[in-house]
Amino acid sequence: MPPPLATAATTTVARPTAVVPTTTVAPPPPPIITTIAPPPPVTTPYVPPPTVDLPRPEAPSPGVYYKNCKAARAAGAAPIYRGEPGYRPELDANSDGVACE
Repeated sequence: MPPPLATAATTTVARPTAVVPTTTVAPPPPPIITTIAPPPPVTTPYVPPPTVDLPRPEAPSPGVYYKNCKAARAAGAAPIYRGEPGYRPELDANSDGVACE
């Protein structure tokens, strides 16, 4: 018997692969937008209107009362001036301070 034939053994050797580092580039940041607020409205302080002191209506004099100007004339009291007994604004038709004129 003949000697066994020598067989060549084949081995596969893996070649090292080159590792290439990869870098990821981030996208650029968004632009900076600056919003400028409008100026505040110009305000003026509130100034109330001037007050006017109106004369207070005089209360009718106690004790003297005329139902109307006819009664005042009949009593001989007409004309009746503001401040006199019997004067009241209802008898002063034009508000001039003289009733039953």
